[in-house]
Amino acid sequence: MEEVTDFGVAARLDTVRERIAEAADRSGRSASDIRLVAVTKFIDIPPIAEALAKGVKEVGENRAQELVDKFGFFKEHGQFVHFIGRLQLNKVKYLVGRAGLIQSADRMEAFTEIDRIAARLGVKQDTLVEVNIGAEPQKAGIAPQELNELYKRISDLPNICVKGLMCIPPAAEGEAVRDHFKRMRELFAEGKGLDIPNVGMEILSMGMSGDYTLAIEEGANMVRIGSAIFGARQRH
Repeated sequence: MEEVTDFGVAARLDTVRERIAEAADRSGRSASDIRLVAVTKFIDIPPIAEALAKGVKEVGENRAQELVDKFGFFKEHGQFVHFIGRLQLNKVKYLVGRAGLIQSADRMEAFTEIDRIAARLGVKQDTLVEVNIGAEPQKAGIAPQELNELYKRISDLPNICVKGLMCIPPAAEGEAVRDHFKRMRELFAEGKGLDIPNVGMEILSMGMSGDYTLAIEEGANMVRIGSAIFGARQRH
């Protein structure tokens, strides 16, 4: 488990960036190859503003309503906004056109609804496919063995562009989570070998506050960091 320091947002962010750089170096890459998404779930504007002042350019929200509530602030400050929470079909209309990337699309019904709303708005929506890499029944995400069929079906949706994969692996201490990240890296590589319209493998989003260095070592090029930047959350 990664340590979460008791310092302020700026100091914690410096620590996260240092660890990202070290992990990237261990994987033969540069820190600039890794996109950092600051997860702002339940975080008020002042600490978010402190992170933005330290150069954060991408933020992630887990709840559609919270994304809508903060969207004006994010837009004003030039943030690229991600939606990373469980995707409810009746909330898609609040996300398309606001979220630059919907990371948690996990089933054909979700992609169909995203496509429908995107068509109505006249936009093309970037998404990731969320994979249930640990086969956990309580979690969202498509089973790895169903990915290729999903890709083929998504290719018929003209208002969607799949940019890669995302996962939330089973909770585990230390190295126990590494095998899940390795499997995601394999799925990502397999997807790159396909030639399917509207489906590309540019982004491998995996790794959160407790395991982001391991995720980077195994090939993540996007990490989603909340408590390691903002400290423990207080639910509103």
